[in-house]
Amino acid sequence: MKKLVIFDLDGTLLNTIADLGNACNYALRMMGYSEHALSTYNYMVGNGVRKLVERAEPDADEETVDKLLSLFREYYDSHCTDETVPYDGIPELLKELTDRGIAIGVTSNKYETAVEKIVTHYFPDIPFVALLGQVEDRPTKPDPSIVFALLNTYPTPKQDILYVGDSAVDMETARRACVDSVGVTWGFRPISELRKAYADHIVTKPSEILRLIEGR
Repeated sequence: MKKLVIFDLDGTLLNTIADLGNACNYALRMMGYSEHALSTYNYMVGNGVRKLVERAEPDADEETVDKLLSLFREYYDSHCTDETVPYDGIPELLKELTDRGIAIGVTSNKYETAVEKIVTHYFPDIPFVALLGQVEDRPTKPDPSIVFALLNTYPTPKQDILYVGDSAVDMETARRACVDSVGVTWGFRPISELRKAYADHIVTKPSEILRLIEGR
């Protein structure tokens, strides 16, 4: 029986792509750059907001990226819950985990204040043991530092942990942290990416995670 489940946020617990894309398009528009179709953002997200704006405008120099990032955060902080929705079955999964006494944490490459705001907005009754995001002086995933930071808050033997995410970044994070990985197929990336990243398990619906926790 697993005792701690660590979730990625974007593409795993919540479909955030429209709000992320709208915020990035706002920043691009304000700086006179071309906007992108929302569907293209599936492959730009996953490595933090700075990397997102760099991918959205690859010709931008560092100073311009800083301006784009500031505009992104200005917009996103006010609109991060406009179109974001939990994936089907996620609220029920989180409640069932809580009812079973299994600890839940979140580790995301999104900046931490946004992680805290969004998670508490959509899941106000879930007692997460930690909500961690990108902060200064801590490298982003797939560096496992964010997982170790969570384990400092909630110490758990690694064999009792599942790490759940939707991308190769998440699978690599779990591998580097030496914990079992679970790739979800409902997120931003295709199942082929999860397989190439050597996911320990792949699930097609949230309820399947319960069986993995039980060890069956």
